[in-house]
Amino acid sequence: MRKLLPLLLPLALGACGLTPLYSGSTAGPVAATLAGVEVAPIQGKSGWLVANALRDRLAAVGSGPTRYRLTVTLDDQIVGLGVRADDAVSRERRTLRARYQLVDAVQGTVLVDATAGSDAGIDVVGSEYATIAAESSALERLSDTVADQIVARLALYARRTQQPAR
Repeated sequence: MRKLLPLLLPLALGACGLTPLYSGSTAGPVAATLAGVEVAPIQGKSGWLVANALRDRLAAVGSGPTRYRLTVTLDDQIVGLGVRADDAVSRERRTLRARYQLVDAVQGTVLVDATAGSDAGIDVVGSEYATIAAESSALERLSDTVADQIVARLALYARRTQQPAR
């Protein structure tokens, strides 16, 4: 019986009702929706990084006619946290928040209006160059994280609203 149990486990998992989000590959409803999203330009360096990360993730699914426009507004802040005895900041927190809207390109209606965000801690060291490099590196990681959150939310929207391709 113990030898048979591992063989029966996949059958039990299939009956749980879970299905892959991207089922159907590029012909599935999620991929078809994401392939039709155009990312509007986003202001600033953080905007450039987030827009490129979004385009990379959306292009990985495929391409298709533009049916949706994604507009993103970013709030990028660096706040000093730790202070040494000489009143110099020793630790910073960089926060990147995004408010994004998925808009139907034909009708102009807002389909998704949500936020995403992440933050990172940065050690402030004696070298100004090293601190600037750490801040820049943190921004790159935060941009990737925010883009992942946005694409995941759009995929969930597509899964809930689109009919499977037949």
